[in-house]
Amino acid sequence: QVQLVESGGGLVQPGGPLRFSCVASGTIRNIDAMRWYPHVPGKQRELVARITSGGTTNLADSVKGRFTISRENTKSTVYLKLNNLKPENSAVYYCNAGVGNTKVGLDWNLRTSWGQGTQVTVSS
Repeated sequence: QVQLVESGGGLVQPGGPLRFSCVASGTIRNIDAMRWYPHVPGKQRELVARITSGGTTNLADSVKGRFTISRENTKSTVYLKLNNLKPENSAVYYCNAGVGNTKVGLDWNLRTSWGQGTQVTVSS
């Protein structure tokens, strides 16, 4: 069984920075892409950052230039650094990863795992 555990959320003033981490644990042979989704109650989760196992990153236009995603494969950890935070960035941030332990030919059988979320509140 795989678990993802986020940490690093909290209260921050507008314009301030914050850094999250998400650690995967359990029986893991391969972690594919890792992602971050902010979620505001009543709205759909929005993918804002993704990083592949090889380190290729994608960021939503709304966060480009302010958010940075990175990962340490040896630690099964993905990070999200948020700069110049705005009140509209307040949300519960969830990490998500495709995890595989078996293969069919060259392809890993990936199962998507979600963390429990970490709250970010941007307010003065």
